[in-house]
Amino acid sequence: IAGFPLAAEKCNIITKWSSEIDKNCIELTKNKFSNIKQLGDIIKIKGDKIEPVDIISFGSPCNNLSLAGNKKGLKGEESKLFYEAIRIIKEMREITNGKYPRFALWENVTGALSSNGGQDFKYVLEEIAKIKISIPKSSRWAKSGLVRGNGFSIAWRVFNSQYWGIPQSRDRIFLVADFRGQSTGQILFEQQRLSRNTSESKA
Repeated sequence: IAGFPLAAEKCNIITKWSSEIDKNCIELTKNKFSNIKQLGDIIKIKGDKIEPVDIISFGSPCNNLSLAGNKKGLKGEESKLFYEAIRIIKEMREITNGKYPRFALWENVTGALSSNGGQDFKYVLEEIAKIKISIPKSSRWAKSGLVRGNGFSIAWRVFNSQYWGIPQSRDRIFLVADFRGQSTGQILFEQQRLSRNTSESKA
């Protein structure tokens, strides 16, 4: 329903294209953002054939990762679409010699931190980082963390919607990967304030 494009617009980021198969979601996105190119089914998208972008954001279906779901994890029919997004990122980086995308942003439910004994989030980190990562002894990942490698960094953090102007309490993981630098810690852990108009309201 264009959550990522809406957030991007508030940060002066232009969304070039989107992948969706639900007709209602597509129409809703078109009504909000008529300039976004709709690419359709993610399985049919080739990362080396579409317009390169600086940031690829995605929220792979959470049905198999949610504590209320069937707990099949990343091997589940819906949640395995995570690997399709990773494939597209890899194809785009190969065709652009590692220039695009620089950043990837993944959002999901907190059940991803513990599903399959912590193995699923291990796979998430390893698929993005392309290095071996050890699973915690507790088999449950912390609510925030940082991985740094040779020229790249990955950070994740759990945020609750009640602290972001939403009248509900809902935890979500946000993971940021910087494929060409060490900026993810700054992005997720260093607070930045936006300027606000503090003048008294006349309403």
